[in-house]
Amino acid sequence: MMSAAQKSKLYEQVAERICDAITAGTLRAGDRLPSVRQLSTQERVSISTVLQAYVHLESLGLVETRPQSGHYVRRRERPRPAEPQVSRPATTANPVSVSALVARVYRAASDRRVVQLGASVPAPELLPTQRLGRELALLSREASDLAVEYDMPPGCLELRRQIARRSLEWGCALGPDDFITTCGASEAVYLSLRAVAKTGDTIAIESPAYYGTLQAIESLGLRALEIPSHPRHGMELEALEAALDKRRVAAVLSVPSFSNPLGSCMPEEHRRRLVALLTERDIPLIEDDIYGDLYFGPERPRTCKAFDKEGLVLLCGSFSKTLAPGYRVGWVAPGRYRERVELLKFAQTVATPTLPQLAIARFLQSGGYDRHLRTLRRHLSAQLERTTEAIAEHFPEGTCVTRPTGSSLLWVELPTTVDALKLHERALEAGISIAPGPIFSAQPQRYSHFIRMSCSQPWSPRIEAAVATLGSLARNLLT
Repeated sequence: MMSAAQKSKLYEQVAERICDAITAGTLRAGDRLPSVRQLSTQERVSISTVLQAYVHLESLGLVETRPQSGHYVRRRERPRPAEPQVSRPATTANPVSVSALVARVYRAASDRRVVQLGASVPAPELLPTQRLGRELALLSREASDLAVEYDMPPGCLELRRQIARRSLEWGCALGPDDFITTCGASEAVYLSLRAVAKTGDTIAIESPAYYGTLQAIESLGLRALEIPSHPRHGMELEALEAALDKRRVAAVLSVPSFSNPLGSCMPEEHRRRLVALLTERDIPLIEDDIYGDLYFGPERPRTCKAFDKEGLVLLCGSFSKTLAPGYRVGWVAPGRYRERVELLKFAQTVATPTLPQLAIARFLQSGGYDRHLRTLRRHLSAQLERTTEAIAEHFPEGTCVTRPTGSSLLWVELPTTVDALKLHERALEAGISIAPGPIFSAQPQRYSHFIRMSCSQPWSPRIEAAVATLGSLARNLLT
């Protein structure tokens, strides 16, 4: 029989081999280690020896145990980069002209040879692509006639029923008839803007703001009034109130849950105050909730729509960031503007494609969506953490990074002498796509030393090398 001394030495040998793999980089922070039974077979030792080895590694701070999940390589604690300060845009309403620069970013996003750190599109391997494909194939046989017909507004009833059921989680109690399906959230936002504003009107938005929002404002001949925003809490309500006291605003457009690009999440009390502030002035709120399901905390943030008693909130969303970007299935709950939005939807695109709506409706009904979301959120959270660590290691001293609690985006403030547009160009030459800060504002020269980085792709040596290269390029631009 093996002595206690021999057994002790054996578990230390097992622990040492794992430690060597961690030191060499074979096992990286966040990687899952073999199960106790797997490692027992692999090392030809008893289960108790493996358990002792893992306990020993935990005591050294190299391994952590996650309940009902297993053992993982513990992330090495290193100082996090500081956060950007509250944005301070000019207080004037401006016409928008960002489309030319945005087009350059889009072109890079379509090149599969480029490492995608710019476009906020989830990687196919993180999505239930095969399951949805099977649903589409089955539906095309079962409902062949229905599949080729127009699905007139308000859109697929089965899908609207499923979205209505999910609205309970948002703090709402909406019914199927409260929704209109759209071609993605971008159409939902566009139709909402058309429903509440006319050419020349001013729309109050967060700053920085998603460039797609700016493009919609630009195409409709509207003006953008940028409101200071906190990197964690979103739009500054005091600044918004002061702006509303000075000028007429046709609507406020906000992304309270994990805004793009900041990743900020407006506290619930702020959402309540925002709705009350706008209700008092009879100003509609266009709420873009496209990232609402991608929260990392224990529960989903309640929407602003949950506090709307007058139908002034037009709530927009889609499944592009969680299920299938290419299906282009979105929706809007337009409140008192429902009839207007429905007419605009018909005039704009007539209908939303039928089969993708039905496939997503079936997926939601099966319960698969919630299981998928739990896995997707874990991946995105880990990818954000790893990217932040890599930025801290490779980017110039003084770089600041946001700390989102959901979604997949990081807003990175570089030293003021680093030109984001030059960095964008040099990154493309190196085969890396990023989103330069100037496309997130209607004001020329705003955010000229900022970039947005997407963490939608699974972490890999290729992604890690790209982040390191990007940091080196940024350092080379220091003057």
